[in-house]
Amino acid sequence: MDRCTPCEIVPDYERPGGCWVNPIEAGTLGVVSRRVQFVPWRTAGRVTEQQRSVDEVVQETGWVFNNETGSSLTLEQFVLTGDEEVSSYLTVFGLQGPMNEDKIFIEIGCGIGRMTCALTREFGRVIACDLDAGFLQRCHETVGRFGKPDRLKTVHVADGKSLNLPPDSADVAFSYITFQHCDADDALSLSSEAVRVVKPGGKVALNYRSRSQYDVVLLPLGGLVRLLFRVPGLGGWLSGKRVFARLGWQANRLEPDEVIGPLAPLLRDVEVWRNPKSRTSGYKAAIKEFDGINKHHYWIIATAR
Repeated sequence: MDRCTPCEIVPDYERPGGCWVNPIEAGTLGVVSRRVQFVPWRTAGRVTEQQRSVDEVVQETGWVFNNETGSSLTLEQFVLTGDEEVSSYLTVFGLQGPMNEDKIFIEIGCGIGRMTCALTREFGRVIACDLDAGFLQRCHETVGRFGKPDRLKTVHVADGKSLNLPPDSADVAFSYITFQHCDADDALSLSSEAVRVVKPGGKVALNYRSRSQYDVVLLPLGGLVRLLFRVPGLGGWLSGKRVFARLGWQANRLEPDEVIGPLAPLLRDVEVWRNPKSRTSGYKAAIKEFDGINKHHYWIIATAR
């Protein structure tokens, strides 16, 4: 396995003439791991950088970030889907309130900022984290148009598994439809990192995809597609095809006990939130239901000790 440097807060890099420089290519963030599960993410990031505007990114690759819509979506509409989900989840999980203006919120897996815009309107400071530096640049642009950019900082997760942030530095750590795209060990590492960076009494709200009968086919196909993404000239084309990209981004399934078990000494008031049609459960976790949750997904909501 390649050695990777820790992630860093990503500033705006520019060449003369205003052309953005990828911090990875510039050598400012060290060597990036070449593990296979990163390939679809990196390819989507490169495609993102090649688009002329964030609107074009959404129309060409919006389905990567929001599976409900596709090529007809504008950036404004795309952000609106994030606004609706942020309001819904913060309300249901008890994370919304007037005191949020004084709180620090960490979003793990921000993409190009679909949910980040609403988060910057709700919280005093938002630290948006992602594996791909191209996504982070587009996130700044999106929040600049539809959020509060003065409240935004970005963190590049260069090694795919750690956050270069001090312990006890945030009030909330949040991740949505991200960990299922990571290697299982990386997803567990990022879950641990989420708990580490939250202050005692702070909250973690982390989303996962549980196992299903279809995974015996989906996960091997996902591995094959990720290998195809590495074929020169083919990865960019595959990233524009919904079925292949969705398969390539399916990297793991974790059950609640696999996440909660190692973190149990660090958490209290653990809840597993699921769709009413799901039977997902966690040892000693309170079971809560919300029909707005995908039936294949679940959330772990807990308070840091």
